[in-house]
Amino acid sequence: MRRISSFGRFSKAAARLAGRPSAFGAAAGVVVLWAATGPLFGFSDTWQLVINTSTTIVTFLMVFLIQHTQNRDTEALQIKLDELIRVSTGAHNSLLDLEELEEEELDRIRDTYEILAKRARDRRRAGLEGTDVEDVSGSD
Repeated sequence: MRRISSFGRFSKAAARLAGRPSAFGAAAGVVVLWAATGPLFGFSDTWQLVINTSTTIVTFLMVFLIQHTQNRDTEALQIKLDELIRVSTGAHNSLLDLEELEEEELDRIRDTYEILAKRARDRRRAGLEGTDVEDVSGSD
């Protein structure tokens, strides 16, 4: 089993820390402190540049850290869903690894499932069971 890289560990920890209320409080505190120093620096262009540059740098770096963490979490979730499909009796194994398909193919498959959902809702409204496994023609 592969281990998480150093960057993976760092990005996960940074994303976790950045998502805490205390991190928001600290960021808000920095903004309040910066605003309070405005009169001291005469609300100069340099004073404004400090906050603009600081927030831009932090935002730029956080985008990459959070995106890395989100990509990893999404990949793990997809693997878990693939395993549930794989072991479910009656499930279509063609649905494994859907995230790798082109958008047009995903749209076609989604349209098929929307039709199945509509049929099941119509059956339920008619007082019939809506939990049967209906064949998905063309998706297998």
